Amino acid sequence: MSNHKNSPPNTIDTSSPETIAKYIKNAQKSTPVKVYIQGKLILNEVSNLKVFGGENFWILIGEYEIISEILSKNKTNICHYHLEYDRRNSAIPLINPLLLQARIEPGAIIRDNVYIGKNAVIMMGAVINVGAEIGENSMVDMNCVIGARGIVGKNVHIGAGSVIAGVLEPPSSTPVIIEDNVFIGANAVVLEGVKVGNGAVIAAGSVVTKDVPPNTVVAGMPARIIKKKDSKTEDKVKILEDLRG
Repeated sequence: MSNHKNSPPNTIDTSSPETIAKYIKNAQKSTPVKVYIQGKLILNEVSNLKVFGGENFWILIGEYEIISEILSKNKTNICHYHLEYDRRNSAIPLINPLLLQARIEPGAIIRDNVYIGKNAVIMMGAVINVGAEIGENSMVDMNCVIGARGIVGKNVHIGAGSVIAGVLEPPSSTPVIIEDNVFIGANAVVLEGVKVGNGAVIAAGSVVTKDVPPNTVVAGMPARIIKKKDSKTEDKVKILEDLRG
């Protein structure tokens, strides 16, 4: 599913945990900040700094180290300032949601080098780590965690608070794979290396420790097969297209 036309292409090989780890190690760490300043500033030419305003009111956007130095040099002329920030020494930027053909709700955190398919829905508080893939028409509900390199197919529903384990540390060659048309209930956990087959249903609160066959229903801690999926189950877990249009 990598390098789909509906998402920005990966800039690293996300199939290898070692490659991702090396990318993080070598990446230039970033602490971007925005500062509102009331007062007079003397600004020398500084690269990678965005400057708005003038006279007695300024807005500066850039790396903390650069802006901190500016604040220190101009402290006698500054009446007061307000500094905004949301990370420290971050190695991987967040994805640009404007490039996606999906619905991304406020508060979702999606790192770069993630694939998000067309008409997918990422709800408030969801966290999607580097190398993960979310297929077309799938929903990642509120406060879900999709770990590094987790693969989610098409027409999948992952219930609120669920965790799809990542495989970055400790390194593993086998990511979690959720095939198409799977329904995962709220607060379920799917552990490293597990494959959930097409059309399977995972009951709320389950902990899945081994592969789930297609079109089966599993429940419990650890999860076990309780039945084959039938028409009654189909009605309970059908997805609503109007939420994805």
